[in-house]
Amino acid sequence: MRLILSLGAVSLALAGCVAPVTTQPTAPIVNPPVTQPPPPTNTLDSSTRSVARDVINREMAKRLPGRNVGPITDCVVNGASMAELTDIAARGVNDSASAAASVAVIVAREPAKGCIGRAAQLG
Repeated sequence: MRLILSLGAVSLALAGCVAPVTTQPTAPIVNPPVTQPPPPTNTLDSSTRSVARDVINREMAKRLPGRNVGPITDCVVNGASMAELTDIAARGVNDSASAAASVAVIVAREPAKGCIGRAAQLG
């Protein structure tokens, strides 16, 4: 019996050494706000257009040597979509034949044909 009382006293003494565990309210989990990616900058668009314009200008100069091809290049650039200009810019660096084919597709469209015809009459 003495042993049981001794163990009980020791247990009580040790129980006083342990800090009581209290549960604190947890903060609610808040998801971060959903943000939209920033709109594409015009810098990429303008640099892509610039590279595509250079490629188109080279292609037009090959086909119309000695002429001011700037207005014709403008017609092609204005008649192309941003995806087409990106494609022409990318291909013009490594594959001028496929860039020329892409330019030819745009030139064959009616709006570009009309614009080129007007530019040819002026220049």
